Order: sequence, then structure tokens, then C-alpha cells
Amino acid sequence: MKGMTVVVKKTTQLIAGLVFLYGIYIIIHGHLTPGGGFAGGVILAGSFILLILAYGSDFLHLVREEAGTTLYENLAILVVLVLALSGLLLGTHVFFLNWAPKGVAGELISAGLLPLYNIFIGIEVAASILSIFLALVIFKEEITK
Repeated sequence: MKGMTVVVKKTTQLIAGLVFLYGIYIIIHGHLTPGGGFAGGVILAGSFILLILAYGSDFLHLVREEAGTTLYENLAILVVLVLALSGLLLGTHVFFLNWAPKGVAGELISAGLLPLYNIFIGIEVAASILSIFLALVIFKEEITK
């Protein structure tokens, strides 16, 4: 897949940047508004998918890998697991303990560990969906060759 016209590519660059920023907003404000890690991660993956669709698969030099999941997925899930186990590690015997300072209700920093969970779940979801999309693109490229 070679990509689209210059007009589409430049427009996609602008739109993908805005979509990416909106995904970050949804992740960071997930404990205050509807959204969070999953919804924001899907939006982040969408911004990268837009770029791949506009520039084509040749732009990324995609190759088939048998390694499995990406490094970002694994690291994000590991951080979520460590945060979940941190309550047990602190000696309180509580899984998913929200031990960080809570702040003032309604402000951005007001939920203890919840924003951290949202951030790392957003990274994991974005990496997973992007991996699935790339696998489908690579599969299509191999079939058409």
C-alpha cells in the first residue's frame, strides 16, 4: 500500500495530532469525567492508525514478527500489576490499595493512584489495538504478494 495524496497526508498529520491530544486528555481526566484508560487508549491507537492509512504500509517498512506482544504492552501491564500489588507490599494486605494522597475532590490530582492506572492502561490498550491493526495490515500485504 503506497499511501494517499499529499493533501490527505498533510490533513491527516494535523488531525492525527489533535486526536492524539484528545486521547491524552481522556486518559488524564478519566477519574473526573467519562472515559479513562480504555477509551483514551482506543483514541490514541486511532491517531496512529490514521497515519498508517494515509501514508501506507510501505512508510513503516512492516515485517512479520513471531515475537508476540509489544514491549509497551508488557511494560504497561507490569506497572499496573506492581501498582495493584503495592498495597500488599506496603504491609496493609489490601490488593489495589489507593495509598497515594487523594487531594481535593474535583481537581485533576484528586484520586491517588487512579490516574496512574488510567495512564498505563491507556498505553496498554493503545499498543494492543495498534498491534492488532498492524498484524491485519501485514497479513493483507502477505496475501497480496
